[in-house]
Amino acid sequence: MMSISRQGPRRRRPFDAKPGCIAVLAYEYPPGHRIPRHTHGSHQLVYALTGAMTVRTDGGTFVVPPSRAVWVPAEVEHAIDITGAVSMRTLYVATSLWPHAPRACRVLEVSSLLRALITTAVERAGLDRRRARDARLIGVLLDELADGSPLALHVALPKDARALRVALRVQAEPGARKPLTDWVSGTGASPRTIERVFRAELGVSFGRWHKQLRLIHGLSRLAAGDKVTSAALEAGYTSVSAFIQAFRQHFGVTPGSYMRAPNTR
Repeated sequence: MMSISRQGPRRRRPFDAKPGCIAVLAYEYPPGHRIPRHTHGSHQLVYALTGAMTVRTDGGTFVVPPSRAVWVPAEVEHAIDITGAVSMRTLYVATSLWPHAPRACRVLEVSSLLRALITTAVERAGLDRRRARDARLIGVLLDELADGSPLALHVALPKDARALRVALRVQAEPGARKPLTDWVSGTGASPRTIERVFRAELGVSFGRWHKQLRLIHGLSRLAAGDKVTSAALEAGYTSVSAFIQAFRQHFGVTPGSYMRAPNTR
């Protein structure tokens, strides 16, 4: 898995929403495409109509399976990796429209209503609250976003420099089953220190964090079109049954059920 470095210049994408408006863009991306690190002055809702994406920020990694969306607040630097062929629909929400918008990235289920609102906004080439019908659509759309429940598709990163180095190493080899002593080698910290930092900053042990990362990586491989067996091996599981059991415990459903669109399950 590729990782975002905390270094490097901030890049602002030129496309943003005008005050009081929701701007829209529709993209078709090939497998393996990467949208480099950048930021927007508008809030952003990135919807995977088909295909899957991985959004990376300084705070963590967000996997966006088909028919889900990720909320990216204004001014949050992020990069997007395309998994498989992706048909993307993006809404850019002017900050003036939603002063109390969520300040952290999150992955959302896309209800039938929200999907219809996204489609309508794209068909209308954006929404402007100065137009009466658009104002009503904007109100309903923001209500849907406010009511959306975040999905457990986020792997957080620690801020401590030594623990971050360990986390980025693991992200580069998510399926590797190494002991913590191997991961911390050369970081200037002991395994006990790294464990303490993970528990203090992220609220979980290193082992639990790594398990979550492996499951998220397995999910991203499923989203890319891999069979369950291949995804399980990529995620470091020695058997398909162990992967399915861990997946069900974490997500509440089997991998096959999860990968179906939410409104078809």
